[in-house]
Amino acid sequence: MDNLLAQMGSRILKRRKQLRMTQEELAEKAGVMPQTISTAELGKKALRPENIVRISTALDISTDYLLMGKITEASVTLLEKKISQLPPEKICHLEDIIDSFIEAIMES
Repeated sequence: MDNLLAQMGSRILKRRKQLRMTQEELAEKAGVMPQTISTAELGKKALRPENIVRISTALDISTDYLLMGKITEASVTLLEKKISQLPPEKICHLEDIIDSFIEAIMES
């Protein structure tokens, strides 16, 4: 259980940093106490089910991803929707970025 909590905490921390949010900002957006975010990120205490939903909503991630690190079909659909809103020339740039990213992580 401790490993699951640590992994979930890591996912919260990474997504929060990606969104450039402080723990206090995330707590306010999720309607929880900053201490709840801190203990969750450290993997020290399990979150209540309603707080899992609140935090995943505030971070704009699925509860499946927050809990288990699984990407759902809904997440893929959301990404496809975002990409489809780009102009064609930006899609080509995005494809180049993705190709470079994949190449870089395969080498490491």
